[in-house]
Amino acid sequence: MEFTTQHFIALLPLLITSATVVLVMLAIAWKRNHTLTFGLSVLGLNLALLSLLPALGVTPIEVTPLLLVDKFACYYMALVLAATLACVTLTHAYLGGESGKGYPGNREELYLLMLLSAAGGLVLVSAQHLAGLFIGLELLSVPTYGMIAYAFFNKRSLEAGIKYMVLSAAGSAFLLFGMALLYAESGNLTFAGIGAKLAADGLPSMLAQLGVGMMLIGLSFKLSLVPFHLWTPDVYEGAPAPVAAFLATASKVAVFAVLLRLYQMSPATAGGWLNDLLTLIAIASIIFGNLLALLQNNLKRLLGYSSIAHFGYLLVALIASKGLAVEAVGVYLATYVLTSLGAFGVITLMSTPYNGRDADALYEYRGLFWRRPYLTAVLTVMMLSLAGIPLTAGFIGKFYVVAVGVQSQQWWLLAALVIGSAIGVFYYLRVMVTLFMVEPNLRRHDAPFNWAQRAGGMMLLFVAVLAFFLGVYPQPLLELVQQASLVALLP
Repeated sequence: MEFTTQHFIALLPLLITSATVVLVMLAIAWKRNHTLTFGLSVLGLNLALLSLLPALGVTPIEVTPLLLVDKFACYYMALVLAATLACVTLTHAYLGGESGKGYPGNREELYLLMLLSAAGGLVLVSAQHLAGLFIGLELLSVPTYGMIAYAFFNKRSLEAGIKYMVLSAAGSAFLLFGMALLYAESGNLTFAGIGAKLAADGLPSMLAQLGVGMMLIGLSFKLSLVPFHLWTPDVYEGAPAPVAAFLATASKVAVFAVLLRLYQMSPATAGGWLNDLLTLIAIASIIFGNLLALLQNNLKRLLGYSSIAHFGYLLVALIASKGLAVEAVGVYLATYVLTSLGAFGVITLMSTPYNGRDADALYEYRGLFWRRPYLTAVLTVMMLSLAGIPLTAGFIGKFYVVAVGVQSQQWWLLAALVIGSAIGVFYYLRVMVTLFMVEPNLRRHDAPFNWAQRAGGMMLLFVAVLAFFLGVYPQPLLELVQQASLVALLP
């Protein structure tokens, strides 16, 4: 096929991100400078975000049979890039300044790994072919092994890195085997081609259903859905706080976007017992995720279990897969990314300057209001949003998912969602109450006094304001998502 200027414009976000990776790598080889590496990373990500505007002008366009850049892909690219930009800013705050304080090892490579992983996310959200899906997924996953184990002097961090690597490899094996079965049955690797072939055959054969089932297991590992969730709390606890934020946001958004595209473009893959299996996984994720979060005294583990429940809620919209489903997923993922970044952002700022483990034990946040009132306000807004309380962004996302569940009459799933949300309110409130309790006389980590004047602090305040603003006036986000969902079904 012949490459035209339009193809290059459509690929600009990916090309700029990849160029930033090369530039950062050369800069590190030339001279180690933390501020320079951070500056180049932020500049590259901002340019990639801006390049989405010209890319939107040429959509929808097929760039080789592997990638389809449409408005759907552009929306999720924007989410992945914005989440990565926030995580890079938090990383700068987390690793500390140039002086003796802060992270004791080499700092620059963490930015390089994060940018590489973001490039994988961009490939993943525009994949319309099983090969594109696998390339994107591996490019997204492999750098995260290094990022999770980056705090090499911390035993938990190394353990988390090894756990994630082993389980991720198992997930990839399931995914590849599922792809092989699907190809054997349909003789096609594009999502639309597989869907058309299976639809032409009437009821999908057992081999095709088994293939889709195995692919579902592989993607469920990455999304940490029950019963493939066992790595999540340990990895979230062991990973450095900005890396845990990246895992919870950019990484999961990219995987869920490709799963949604697969379901939308190949409706035949979602029939029969697979729907029942997905319904069981959704109910189990909602109930177990929330129940296990109740028992946690570690904020990172609590957010890990909470993310299992949130992706259980998202499955409600995926199973419905008609009407407002694509819109609901778009709104929910945007609000989830916003609130997760805010929650992990507070943990990141509390954990700097870097010394030993992160400040993730709940008792370290006791009485935070009396020491850092604005930081407490940010975390309170995030907890209210995660609980889905009105006037926060999280409520809008949950409202959409409930609307889709009602529209498609998924009563069992809605019952699980209501029960799970009720349990969730309890442990989110527990975190909020802890913030306002009397201070303990314990040695504690604390955010620097001038945290709000730094890049990480400014970004965090912006996220908190945005979470509140979208809860009060969600119209801009809803219009954006409606535009993005128009082209989701293009073959």
